[in-house]
Amino acid sequence: MAGNSKHQLIKRLQAELPRGTPFDLAKLKQLGVSAQLAAHYAEGGWLVRLAQGVYAFPNDDFEVHGALLFLQDRVPGLHIGGKSALGLQGVRHNLGSREPLVLWGDARYALPTWFTARFPARYVHAGLFAWPNEALAEKTLTTPPGLPEGLRVATAERAVLELLYEVGIRQGLEEARNLFEGLRTPRKDLLGQLLACCTSVKTVRLFLTWARETNVLDVDALLERHPIRTGSDKRWMSRLPDGTLLSLKPHG
Repeated sequence: MAGNSKHQLIKRLQAELPRGTPFDLAKLKQLGVSAQLAAHYAEGGWLVRLAQGVYAFPNDDFEVHGALLFLQDRVPGLHIGGKSALGLQGVRHNLGSREPLVLWGDARYALPTWFTARFPARYVHAGLFAWPNEALAEKTLTTPPGLPEGLRVATAERAVLELLYEVGIRQGLEEARNLFEGLRTPRKDLLGQLLACCTSVKTVRLFLTWARETNVLDVDALLERHPIRTGSDKRWMSRLPDGTLLSLKPHG
């Protein structure tokens, strides 16, 4: 009888839990599976233990978007950002299929091994924006067409600033410029709001400089309309890892 009960519970798990994504003990508990029983199922090969309190079905092909939805519930502000977000919205420049996925979040976090072993990725926590309200932060995250509902991806306006922040850190200057030139009709008011709460002077100045050079928008009108912080009146200068000297004027 006990064996039949166990079999029925396993069938229920297989019917109600999502495939292609992990699940935790809280989810298992909702379906009547305790931590001890989950460990027992893992020993018997019914479940696979990925990490402490994290399980999946054996031989289940993981799908990156499902795994990200799982992580989003655990990491504040987690979203696909920077170059990866731009790529999902059609702004590309020779992106390789195995290029690491760029993820951003609001808290310090180390991506779990079970995730990075399946999906090359890196995580950025930089406090790039001092949000005036939660509504603006939410407005800059979206789910592009064709992706699972609820998957959080930076809008092009936010993603380009995340990209520029990484120039000289994990992002090459030339590639960043090529991606910047791929921007099409960005929302000027949203960019103004983002620039106004951006905490990185380098990011702000680099955007204004390239915006002037590419005419992607009217920089003077943007500066007039929004209280954008550009630092002192002196040039911002930094030597990049490849030896390039980056020199940025206050207003581009």
